[in-house]
Amino acid sequence: MVAPFGAFLIAWHGSLQHEIIHGHPTRSRRLNTAIASIPLGLWMPFGVYRALHLAHHRTGELTDPLDDPESFYVTRSAWTRAGSLRRLLLRANTTLVGRLVVGPWLAVLGFLASELRRLADGDRSHLGAWVKHLAGVALIVAWLRLVGVPIASYLLLFVYPGLALTLLRSFAEHRPGATNAERIVIVEAGPIASLLFLNNNLHVVHHDEPALPWYELPARYRADRDSILERNGGYLFRGYDAIAARFALRAKDAPVHPHA
Repeated sequence: MVAPFGAFLIAWHGSLQHEIIHGHPTRSRRLNTAIASIPLGLWMPFGVYRALHLAHHRTGELTDPLDDPESFYVTRSAWTRAGSLRRLLLRANTTLVGRLVVGPWLAVLGFLASELRRLADGDRSHLGAWVKHLAGVALIVAWLRLVGVPIASYLLLFVYPGLALTLLRSFAEHRPGATNAERIVIVEAGPIASLLFLNNNLHVVHHDEPALPWYELPARYRADRDSILERNGGYLFRGYDAIAARFALRAKDAPVHPHA
């Protein structure tokens, strides 16, 4: 009974971390960072997430794997070098079921591999964030032992589905397009998903005004809906159930970015 709420909490805390990157919910960056740095999801240091996400907002080439650190696409050369198993996983990752099942593994392993490559190249800029993160992870593990939750159960029943919920949000969040605006989705989600994702489903509005707090996004969207949908080429879904109905077992697009 606890596991679904735990998974929801981990995904929601990820949404809160996203808000904190953009200056909310308090005026104190130190307090915000303290809240965000609690590593409930265990796998990504908040300091690294902050750096990568701000780079995602700065890029003029959303979805391009060479410029956007949050891209799910690969270059043609990376696809050519990939083995048959990796290609199979990348193809599966373009369907919603695949994104929820294998996506967490690809996200975590891919992130850890990139951090190891960064370290091997002599870049130690993330080390401080990792030291703080691992100290927090040690506290989480100690707390799990105190309350009698096996770490394997926490990973399988809390962290894994929590990350899968986050990947549900990001599945259709971006696509290749002629302009940055046409690469960003609007999902007119219901109240539960909107709360879980802190209205980040209205993603065009967030990219237009990253500093706008989550609770002001719906009003801003309603006031400018027609213009927003014209600018993003009508890239709209009326809920995550509509995304599931269309892409549960069908690829949203190709794993290889068409213009990278």
